[in-house]
Amino acid sequence: MELFGTLVLATIVLAMLFLLFRMDSSRNANMPPGPTPLPIVGNLLQHIKIMFFLLSAPQLKDTYGPVMTVHLGSMRAVVLVGFEAVHEALVQQADVFAGRGVSPLTMKLTGDFGLIQSNGERWKQIRRFSLSTMRDFGMGKRSIEEWIQEEAKHLTEEFRKTKGSPCDPTIFLSRAVSNVICSIVFGQRFDYQDKKFINLVSLVNENLRLIEYFLLYIDSPRDFIDSFLIKMKQEDKNPATEFHHDNLNITVLNLFSAGTETTSTTLRYGLLILMKYPHIQEKVQKEIDMVIGRDRAPAMEDRRKMPYTDAVLHEIQRFIDLVPLNGFHKTTKDTIFRGYTIPADTVVIPVLYSVLFDKTKWATPHSFNPGHFLDENGCFKMNSAFMPFSTGKRICAGEGLAKMELFLFFTTLLQNFSFRSTEDPANISLLPDSKSFFKRPLPYTFLAIPR
Repeated sequence: MELFGTLVLATIVLAMLFLLFRMDSSRNANMPPGPTPLPIVGNLLQHIKIMFFLLSAPQLKDTYGPVMTVHLGSMRAVVLVGFEAVHEALVQQADVFAGRGVSPLTMKLTGDFGLIQSNGERWKQIRRFSLSTMRDFGMGKRSIEEWIQEEAKHLTEEFRKTKGSPCDPTIFLSRAVSNVICSIVFGQRFDYQDKKFINLVSLVNENLRLIEYFLLYIDSPRDFIDSFLIKMKQEDKNPATEFHHDNLNITVLNLFSAGTETTSTTLRYGLLILMKYPHIQEKVQKEIDMVIGRDRAPAMEDRRKMPYTDAVLHEIQRFIDLVPLNGFHKTTKDTIFRGYTIPADTVVIPVLYSVLFDKTKWATPHSFNPGHFLDENGCFKMNSAFMPFSTGKRICAGEGLAKMELFLFFTTLLQNFSFRSTEDPANISLLPDSKSFFKRPLPYTFLAIPR
């Protein structure tokens, strides 16, 4: 009898779930098509082993088209695959798709504060302030470019200390890029051997939400933090102000998480690619020697005279596809998109992987090919499908800083060193570490040979 009652209860629960699913489906009959979800788990079982449908989305495009609906547990999301769909949504309907979809875990850890997770008026104010403050740094005692040039010099000195012996570049690159952010946010850099600095960088790498510890260790914060504190004081009588400690802490977290790991990983991946293809490394060095020489530091004004180096840097960013899924977006209102009705507050996932490897936009998408960014005369040309920083209203606020860091660090290192792998170039794997959400390269060592 007890077993019978259990079966009846289970049947009722399943029937209710089925009815709820049917009711939800009928309410959203004009949503984009997609794989049929199971109650509760949605399509998770279909994608759990392939990094949130990263690899399956382009395959599903053949069945459901470039705009599809998937269910990640209880969360319904619209997935955009390929350049045309992503560009149409994020650029042509930029305001509608400018919301930020925040996962429950992120909301629990950081709330909807800061530059990345916030929405509405809060996001507009924090983004406007951050961009304005970053621009102002170029007008101060030292420009951002000078900070990066100084840090590149320190990085070069660290590599010289290895005396051509095998080393892992991860720590060197991470500390160098972190120091640029420290200069911007705190107004000072740290020695690479500073135990406090090493510990802080380690905390950021292991658990980015512990960034608030930085604020405890800096005695007299300047620059970005100081600017934010001044703004807080100016608006302390405004009960609706967005300039408070919650937004300060999370915005600083955003600057470190977006400005340290991504740039240092791109450089690390880039050096690995150059060791895999030494003829490309030699060609970049030849251009550096011709345009810059050996007697002065590289400067941003050199980039326009160095089309091949510029093309290699862009191709590195395209090829490694550092953040395949981009941040989740959210519709700000009901909209009609390609004939489908997408309600307000629907999570939207632009699959950047499908854009950076779109075979209609790239001649050889799965090969490393600097020619993707060169015209028939060898001049640099941009490709509209190049969007490693995303695109539209939510494009990365640190894009300009990242481009500057990549060019100055990259050219300074190759001006001073030739990089050789400790294994045969033919055996170098460019596959990413499968344990990471970001596409980090597998650990490696190299020889930094002075030129």
